[in-house]
Amino acid sequence: MSRPRVEVCFTPNLYPLHIEDEYEIVVAIDVLRATSAICAAFEHGVSKIIPVSTLDEAIEYRDNGYIVAAERKGQIVSGFDLGNSPYSYMDPKYKGKTIVLTTTNGTRAINTAKHVNDLIIGSLVNLDAVCKYLSDLNKSVLLLGSGWKNKFCLEDTICAGAIAENLLKTGNFHSENDSSIAAKYLYLSASENYFGFLKASSHRRRLRDLNLNEDIKYCLTPNQTNVVPIREKNYLIKA
Repeated sequence: MSRPRVEVCFTPNLYPLHIEDEYEIVVAIDVLRATSAICAAFEHGVSKIIPVSTLDEAIEYRDNGYIVAAERKGQIVSGFDLGNSPYSYMDPKYKGKTIVLTTTNGTRAINTAKHVNDLIIGSLVNLDAVCKYLSDLNKSVLLLGSGWKNKFCLEDTICAGAIAENLLKTGNFHSENDSSIAAKYLYLSASENYFGFLKASSHRRRLRDLNLNEDIKYCLTPNQTNVVPIREKNYLIKA
């Protein structure tokens, strides 16, 4: 039996070029900050997260009484109580709750892969847990970076490279695409000092300019949780 593949897709707009290869699992990655915030939410007791792509959808949920988080360009959208800071979801008042979430990049990436049966949420904060989960499943995996408005970004690619390298090292997976090789070597270059390597990255600069340095530190610190969020129907839950 042939070994399953693990490959990297840099941005959601490149996703259609990969789906013809029939991956069984897609891992959505938005290190700064959506998938990191989702992991933090489940680590601290949130029950479900409903990811939506547009503000119109978010407003409709809000008008129907849901707790709704909305972020655009790194900031909380006016009229909403939450954005996508991981620390927001650590508040005990959200324990056991369902939260609707829309972000500039992360939720769009999640919903880009809406037709795949198995979608999971990956980030640096749950890196080892995701790698173990994927290794145990032993199925073909596409690692989907959220990017920034469909443009390449370093932090998502580095995280994807970390996951790919960990799976390839088991000997049970193989890779064929140059995007996966590039992601792997970016990860190997950055792995000793994520903060230093990403110091000049575009999205880290955006968040730093918004005084969100604590968020950056949280999101770039690996293995703070063993939570692996997965999609069930139209919402995310803890596996």
